[in-house]
Amino acid sequence: MNSPTARAHWKPNLPGRSKVSAQTAIRAAKQTHEVKLTLTGEIYGCFESETMLQGMARLGKRGIPAGCLNGGCGVCKVRVISGAVRKTGPMSRAHVSVEEEHQGVCLACRVAPVESVEIEVLGKMKKALSFGAWGSA
Repeated sequence: MNSPTARAHWKPNLPGRSKVSAQTAIRAAKQTHEVKLTLTGEIYGCFESETMLQGMARLGKRGIPAGCLNGGCGVCKVRVISGAVRKTGPMSRAHVSVEEEHQGVCLACRVAPVESVEIEVLGKMKKALSFGAWGSA
């Protein structure tokens, strides 16, 4: 699953499995996975109980652009290159089509890692992140 065209492995909330035991919820809240940003090589830890954007913000990181924080603006659009995530809420189809979603594209504010992941930033602010030293390309 290391190629950019590989599909991300989604862990959907299956019918009949919506009730989670307290013990499972506590274990998920403590489970941390690495999130690696391909553009910068930066790695941060993210709990299964938080979105990738929340995990980044909790640590004071800035690798994924943040906008509305609720799936409506598309600023935090990323592609999962490898690893697995689960949806935590709906994503605006104005920013992520069904086809894109099947190709691993998602909004970082609407997915949580279920294993270590590598992501590529695609959002509106990707250009701002592609500059190295101040003023150089």
